[in-house]
Parts: sequence; C-alpha cells; structure tokens
Amino acid sequence: MAIKENNKNLLLLTGKRIKHLRKEQGLSLRKLAQRCDVDFSDINKIEKGERNMQMTTLFELAKGLEVHPRDLFDFEMERE
Repeated sequence: MAIKENNKNLLLLTGKRIKHLRKEQGLSLRKLAQRCDVDFSDINKIEKGERNMQMTTLFELAKGLEVHPRDLFDFEMERE
C-alpha cells in the first residue's frame, strides 16, 4: 500500500529519530535487530521513512533501544 503524501514527513522524522538513538548508542542495524527481534532490513526501511511500522514493531524498537516508546517521537513537526 502506498504511503499518503501527508504521512511521509511523519515517517521520515520518526525514522531519523530512531536512527539517531541507534547511532547514539553505537549500535549497528544488525545489533539493534538482534536486540528487538525485528529484521535489520525492516529497520533500515523504517529509518529511511520507507516503511510504516506496526505498533508492535514500535514497542520492539523501543525495547531494543532501551527507551520509552514516546522517546521515538521526540522531534518537532511543522504544523500545517
């Protein structure tokens, strides 16, 4: 299913935040994937804003990054 244009920015910002948290901890994609049982190629697509993740994936990523799920959304969004 194609991602709606107005949701792409949210996916990009969330992906950048996840990548920032991962790099801040010195984790590779593969290491994070091992920690949270999410395929590294899926994490890569999420970080690029190419994949809309399920709620369960979000919680797995937060667990793997050892952060609260809300920390994955700690970024500023432009208001339309």
